[in-house]
Amino acid sequence: MDKLTFFIALTGIAVLLQAGVLLAMYLAMRKSTERFEALAADVKTKVFPTVELVHDLMTEVRPNLETVAENLAEASTAMREQLERVDATVSDVIDRARLQVIRADELLSRTMDRVEQTSEMVHKTVISPVRQFSGLMQGITVGLEFLFGNRSRRNGSREERRPVPQDEMFI
Repeated sequence: MDKLTFFIALTGIAVLLQAGVLLAMYLAMRKSTERFEALAADVKTKVFPTVELVHDLMTEVRPNLETVAENLAEASTAMREQLERVDATVSDVIDRARLQVIRADELLSRTMDRVEQTSEMVHKTVISPVRQFSGLMQGITVGLEFLFGNRSRRNGSREERRPVPQDEMFI
C-alpha cells in the first residue's frame, strides 16, 4: 500500500498546487478588474463629458456649417455667373475695339489716298501749268534781257543777268 498512499498524496499535492494557482489567478484578475474599473471611471468622468460637449457643439454648429456651405455654393455660383458676364462683356469690348481700330485704319488709309490723289491733282492742274507759265515767263524775260541787254552792251554798260529762281514761287 505504500504506492497507493504515495499516489494519493501526490494527487493531493497536485490538487493543492492547482488550487493555489487558481487562487493566484483569481487575485490577479480581481486586481486587474479594479484597475480597469478605476480607469473606466476616469474615462467616464473626464472623456465622456468632453465627448458629450463636442457632440453638443457639433449639434449646435452643424446648422451653421450647413448654412456656410450653402452660402459658399451660392456665392460660387453667383461668382461664376458674374465672371461669365464679365468675360462676355470684355470679349464684346475687345471685338468692338478691334472693329473701331479697323475702321480707323480704313479711314486713315482712305484719307491718305485722297491726300495723295489731291496732291497729284494739284500737281497736274496747278503746279505743272505754273511751271510752264514760269518757264514761258523766264523765256520771255531772257529774250527781253537779250534784246535790252544788247543795247546796253552797245552803250558800254554791262549788267549781269540774274537768274529767276523757280522754286521761290512754290510752297
